[in-house]
Amino acid sequence: MSEKARKLFDALDLNSDGVLTRVEVITALRSKGPTLAAQGDLPFWAVGDVDTSSALFDRANADGDDVLTFEEFEREVDRRFGW
Repeated sequence: MSEKARKLFDALDLNSDGVLTRVEVITALRSKGPTLAAQGDLPFWAVGDVDTSSALFDRANADGDDVLTFEEFEREVDRRFGW
């Protein structure tokens, strides 16, 4: 398990229910993204606009159920961010 992926997932899971929705990902990256990047928990280039955040969600949502489990999220961010 990637510790960075876990930390980022937990930061984006705004309601702490163990899954991420598209709205959570977009909202959290917009509100927390710059701080997470400054702390080294997210690459600066990953702090993007709504379309970028939505595209990240779509790529990670392998099973198409409109929620991201930690495992789906971890696979995508580890691949995308090189963790």
